[in-house]
Amino acid sequence: MVLVRLLLVLAIGCILVAGLLYLFTRDRRYLRFLVHVAKFTVWLLAGVLLFFLIERVVIMA
Repeated sequence: MVLVRLLLVLAIGCILVAGLLYLFTRDRRYLRFLVHVAKFTVWLLAGVLLFFLIERVVIMA
């Protein structure tokens, strides 16, 4: 769980830095990077939550 939190904090940090760089430079590659990191973070979190759900269901059964 600590690793998931660390990855989430790092992803949010990357998103914020890329957003600030885009605002200052108006270079679209930072915006594309931001979108890629956000998509990857959402998929990773969905996978972790699905794993926790399956684990909970297996333990209850």
